[in-house]
Amino acid sequence: MITIFGKILFGYLLGSVSGSLWLGRLRGVDIRTQGSGNAGGTNAFRTQGLWFGLGVGLIDVGKGALAAWVGGLGVADGPPALTVALLTGAAAACGHVWPLYHGFRGGKGVAVVIGLLLVLWPVALAVLAGVLLLVLTTTGYVGLGSMLAAAALIPAALLFAPGRDRPVWLVATVLIAAFVVFTHRANVRRLRAGTEHRFERARVLARLFSR
Repeated sequence: MITIFGKILFGYLLGSVSGSLWLGRLRGVDIRTQGSGNAGGTNAFRTQGLWFGLGVGLIDVGKGALAAWVGGLGVADGPPALTVALLTGAAAACGHVWPLYHGFRGGKGVAVVIGLLLVLWPVALAVLAGVLLLVLTTTGYVGLGSMLAAAALIPAALLFAPGRDRPVWLVATVLIAAFVVFTHRANVRRLRAGTEHRFERARVLARLFSR
């Protein structure tokens, strides 16, 4: 039990290392004072450019992957190892959203979830990426795409998760979807008010079908 608690604590502390804020220090900026005020990859890309955004994304995906990998070490194979790995990855996502080192003001956790899935269930990434790209190229809304992609993990768990791990993944995907919607609650408010930022250049399918 102490070892499991230590892994979860490690996950949270690792997740608290914010890619955008550390890279921002090198550039002399705090992106929480720019754009949407969020310390995540989307705002990093929007306010600082492509390469900065990619660097942030790599760090944030990497810490989710590392946390999940460390979480599964030394635990019996199957659902027990998966559960501990998921808890450690979840702690990293919480650290990303509420970072200890940065006044508990971080990002929204999607990149960390991607890293977690990359290690524990790579097949799910195809579902998540497919839904995210579909929504982004039709609506231009990253936040909406993130929420719908997270929700799509639930039926994916029913259809594609390995048999013995399916109950664990069903619970995990419901919690992931709820977590992503919660961290995007400001996006939901802006969508309802019609003030959400839209990436017009990303609306490739929308422009294609409007011809």
